[in-house]
Amino acid sequence: MNNFQYNDILNMPYPNPEIEKDFPDKILRAAQFAPFAALTGYDEAVEETARLTDSKLELDEYQKAELNDRLQFLNNSEEDEAVSITYFVPDKRKSGGAYITKKGIVLKIRDY
Repeated sequence: MNNFQYNDILNMPYPNPEIEKDFPDKILRAAQFAPFAALTGYDEAVEETARLTDSKLELDEYQKAELNDRLQFLNNSEEDEAVSITYFVPDKRKSGGAYITKKGIVLKIRDY
């Protein structure tokens, strides 16, 4: 590295210390070169488009009858029963939604 053309001036102090103190801190200077979003909201729009939703399934008559039988069993049961319930939650932003499964104990079934 001794043969470098500017080796003699490479480590010299800045010639005008008054100007040097006005230079921004190295971290602040680096921030001006940080990446930026040229299109505000573009990344969010791409993520929203890529987010998948499920379509709501309609139960046929056999499935509805089976569900009613299970509800009647729970309603007539003397014991607290452990259950796993899956239900559909519509998406607020786009068509479709998501199926959520919850597990718990049935204490009482309210009639509507």
